[in-house]
This record gives sequence, structure tokens and C-alpha cells, in this order.
Amino acid sequence: MRGLLSFLYGVAAYAAGLVALLYFIGFSGNLLVPKSVDVGAGAPWAAALGIDVLLLALFGIQHSVMARRGFKRWWTRVVPPAVERSTYVVATCVVLALMFWFWVPITAPVAWQVEDRAGVALLWSLFGLGWVLVLVSTFLINHFELFGLQQVFARLKRRALPEPEFGTPLLYRYVRHPLYAGLLLGFWSVPLMTAGRLVFAIGSSAYILIGIAFEERDLLRQFGERYHRYRAEVGMLLPVRRRS
Repeated sequence: MRGLLSFLYGVAAYAAGLVALLYFIGFSGNLLVPKSVDVGAGAPWAAALGIDVLLLALFGIQHSVMARRGFKRWWTRVVPPAVERSTYVVATCVVLALMFWFWVPITAPVAWQVEDRAGVALLWSLFGLGWVLVLVSTFLINHFELFGLQQVFARLKRRALPEPEFGTPLLYRYVRHPLYAGLLLGFWSVPLMTAGRLVFAIGSSAYILIGIAFEERDLLRQFGERYHRYRAEVGMLLPVRRRS
């Protein structure tokens, strides 16, 4: 029964995660959602900036702290290990929902606005490419483990999870973090960069760089010399190959 409940919880968390991701794409691009980075009730500039920065900080803290190995060791004393990742996904959905609801647009001044049709088409193409990279990267590193489904399915079937293995599938042979590279493309490749959107892009980019530092520290501890060589040979966010 516990295995079945864990599985149902994991499926619900996975569905919520996909919905939050889709809304996040629309939120960041002002696309097909009722409230986005540039759409919603306004507020005085200073108040809006303070609220938006706090929301970005909340997301960064939750997303980074709960992903750390030390936190996971403590957290799995509170929640079953099989649902640890699903709970992480749920917590991320809650924080994103708070961002979507409380974000205050700052539409002026405008950092840049591209009006040329070719330029607009190019930027939206890069925006789409970025999110495609995000999706493809999740499958390259095990999409279902990343969203917690593999863990709850293994619990349901009473199977042990395989030990983590270091690998460099496809895109990871050329970029250490193609998922983050895709996010950066999505955040910055827009034809209209308002002040609020610029705050969103800068804050999200800062989180990514900080998150990479923590993530690579954990990977070095986990895989040692193999990851050290990989980091020396492959670019972090750009497809650069170097001699070790």
C-alpha cells in the first residue's frame, strides 16, 4: 500500500511539474498565460523591484538547497527516500506558483526592442531552441529520474535503484550543462526586454551560475578525477572542446 501511495504521489508531482514548466515558459515569454513577467497589476518601481528580487531569491534558495547532497541526507530522515525527488518537484512547483502569482511587472524603461521582422523571428527561434534544449537535456540525463517517477516506480516494484553512473550522452560531450544553456537562451532571446524582464533574466542567470558552482562541487565529490578531467576538457555553457 505504501508503495502504491508513493507511486500515485510521484505521478501527481510529475504532472504538476510539467504544468509548472509549461506555465514557466509562457510566463518568461509572455505567451498564452494570463499573468506573466510583463503582464499583471503594476506597483511603484521600488516596491516592484523588491518583490521580484525576493521571489527570485526564494526560488534560487529552494532549488539549490534542496538539491544538495547534505540536505538530502537530512531530508530522507523525514520523508521516504523514494519520494524525496517528487517532494523536491512539489516544492519547486509551490515556489514557482508564488512567483507567477506575486510577480509585479516593470514595463519601463525598455532595455531593447527589436522591430525588424528578421530579428524578431531570429530571437523567437532562439527562444524556442532554448526550451527544446532544456527538454532534450532532461531526457539525456534521465528525464523520469529527474522528475522523481523512476524512484516511486522502483518502490512500487520493490526494486533497488541503480547506482549513479557518470556519462556524457550526445550534447554533454560538447557542453557540460546544456540544460542551463537552454534556459539562458530562453531567458535572453526576446525581442522586447523591459526592465522587469531584465530583472528576471539577470536574477535567473545569476541563480544558474551559482547553481552550477554548487552542482559541480557535488559532482567532483561523487565522481572525482573523471569529472575533473571532463570539466577540464568540455566547456561549461558553450560548445568548447579543450585538451586536458
